[in-house]
Formats: sequence, C-alpha cells, structure tokens
Amino acid sequence: MKTYKHIFFDLDHTIWDFETNSLKALQQIFTEEKLAALGVPSFAQFHVTYKPINDRYWSKYHNGFATKEQVRVNRFAETLAEFGINNLELAERMAHSYVSLSPRMTALFPDAYEVLQYLQSKYSLHLITNGFAEVQWIKIENSGLRPFFEHIIISEEVGTQKPDKEIFEIAMNRAFTNAGECIMIGDNFNTDIVGARNAGMDQVYFNPKRNRIKERATYVVNSLNELKRFL
Repeated sequence: MKTYKHIFFDLDHTIWDFETNSLKALQQIFTEEKLAALGVPSFAQFHVTYKPINDRYWSKYHNGFATKEQVRVNRFAETLAEFGINNLELAERMAHSYVSLSPRMTALFPDAYEVLQYLQSKYSLHLITNGFAEVQWIKIENSGLRPFFEHIIISEEVGTQKPDKEIFEIAMNRAFTNAGECIMIGDNFNTDIVGARNAGMDQVYFNPKRNRIKERATYVVNSLNELKRFL
C-alpha cells in the first residue's frame, strides 16, 4: 500500500456539514423575517424553491458568469419572487443574515474530530476549499477545526479554484511536497476527485449519499471513520 505524508481535505460537505448548517440558518431567517406572513406557505416550500436557485448561482459564479454579490443577493431575490414577493431590500437583508449566521453553525459530519485527531498523529493535514474567504475562515475557526490543519488554501484568496490544477499545485508548494506523497479527500467528484487526479494526486471520494459514480477514484468511503481502514 502506498505511503502518504500529506492529506488534503475539502471543507464543505466533507468535514463541515453544509446542508445541516445551511438549513438551520435559513430556518432562522424564515422565522425572523416573518416570511409566512408575507405569503410564503411554509419553510419547506421556501427551501425547496431556494435550493436549485442557489445551486444555479453557484454554478454561474464558478464559471465566471456571476459576481460574489450577485450570488449572495440574487438567490434570495429570485426565491422571493417565486412567491410574488419583489422586495430587494428584504433580499439584501436575508443575504446579510445568511452570510452572518450560516458559517457560525458548527455541525460536522459524524466522527470528524476523532478521525482528524487520528490522522493528525500520522500525517500533515491541509485544507483546500472553494468559497468566500471571510465565510470559510469563520466556519473553520468556529468549528474548532483550525488546529488540525497546517495549511488552509481558500480559492478566493489564491485566485483559482478546484478543479483547476493550479490550486492543488499551490497547496502542494505551500506544504513543500509533491503529488506522490499526497492524497485528496472530498465529496465533489468533479472538483475534488477529478481535480486532484489531474494534479497527480491520489484521491478519496467521500460519498455519504452513496451516489453512483461512473469513474474510479483511488478510494471511496461512505463515512469519515472508514478512512482508518487504509490511512
């Protein structure tokens, strides 16, 4: 079995439970802004409407067709518009609340701390994450994750994002290592697995939802605890 020296982790949906934390923040905003009184039938309907709009804006951002501010505000403006609420001021207020609340939520995937402690005793650990820098740093600090990682590479800070080969090369350069000593762990097959493979790294596809995959990764796990089997 190959011997690694450096492990690179993705953050959202891999260690930090994005869906749980986002849901909590959105529920709080729904209540505080009294959206039911404005005509939104239920939080469930709000959330099921918001989710594809949010995904579409993130896709636009990653492909260079939307700015950071457009992602933040327009996803809420368009969601509200679906319920006949055309109120930019409200959308801006919700955008501000979401960016303030969601990264301060602290739900992690099961066994995250235990597995990180185990791996930290054997390897150098690092993070490579796409996202807005100020938001990602709040997540990392508030969740108590900062002490586990020697280097934290955030796409907005380095000017390139996964799956671009360059961000993986930046990460390896900062760790004074090469692809042969590294393995990348992440939940997004394109950005984490294909991106790492193109940079020459081995990969672990974190697949808690047991999605069907058409391509191979070096390893596939359905829980973080499974990493102990081979790392």
